[in-house]
Amino acid sequence: MSTDAVSTGKPLGIVVAADGSPASRVAVDWAARDAELRGATLTVVHVVPTGTMVSWMDVPISEEYWAERDRLAEKVLTDAVGVAADAISEHPGVVVQRRLLSAPVVPALVALSADADMVVVGCRGLGGVGRLLLGSVSSGLVHGAHCPVAVIRDEDPLMPDPAHAPVVVGIDGSPASELATEIAFEEATRRGVELVAVHVWSDRSDDLATPYWGDLQRTAEVMLAGHLKEWTKRYPEVTVRPVLECNHPARQLLTHADKAQLLVVGSHGRGGFAGMLLGSVSSAVVHAARMPVIVARAD
Repeated sequence: MSTDAVSTGKPLGIVVAADGSPASRVAVDWAARDAELRGATLTVVHVVPTGTMVSWMDVPISEEYWAERDRLAEKVLTDAVGVAADAISEHPGVVVQRRLLSAPVVPALVALSADADMVVVGCRGLGGVGRLLLGSVSSGLVHGAHCPVAVIRDEDPLMPDPAHAPVVVGIDGSPASELATEIAFEEATRRGVELVAVHVWSDRSDDLATPYWGDLQRTAEVMLAGHLKEWTKRYPEVTVRPVLECNHPARQLLTHADKAQLLVVGSHGRGGFAGMLLGSVSSAVVHAARMPVIVARAD
């Protein structure tokens, strides 16, 4: 079993983590379809965690145990590759490669993210508890990955035809928002759908009581239009619907996400500190959204 978590000699493209859970299977399917849209390599990864109970138990571990562990790991990976192959069966030209690692799970996936276009993970894995909103692996990646992270949920779509639903992006003028905008335009282009650009110009509802309400809204309109101008030139094929909201950014984004096939947010926004790993709005969204969310992280 390989323990090399970084060096591959091949482009990783879209990396998807597989652990055999229902959320993982949905994540593999979504990642395969996204890799197909991009024309990118798909790398299916299963990490057998180290540092577990058997590593410190002062009892001999039989060869049968290790053989069974390796057999189950191979089965998880083989089943995941099969899910990916079924998702892109009409486009066999997509390259699917597999990686089986033995390492601490989150550090291994974070290390792989340094050479990936995007990492895709289910919202919770086999270790998830009940309706836990975000598992430890997905949470670790959205806080620490070196590339964008897509978090996929194993829930039924909220609309009858999700393939034609729009992509939604949250825009606040921050650098992370700029990267989120680029990702959202690219995803909307590949999918041939409308892009809904949501800008929440006030984080506080009590601002509505100020005498400057009209000025603030007009300033927000100018900011959003200016932000989108260059992007619409670069992606003229994308129909953009700008939306201004006035308070509760996470709530507004989640409302629009319920009618979308994908939500894209920055890792931290205008209120975040420079070194903050994940902002309060993006954290709330990735925990609560029912549709796929891409967190626009960068190295």
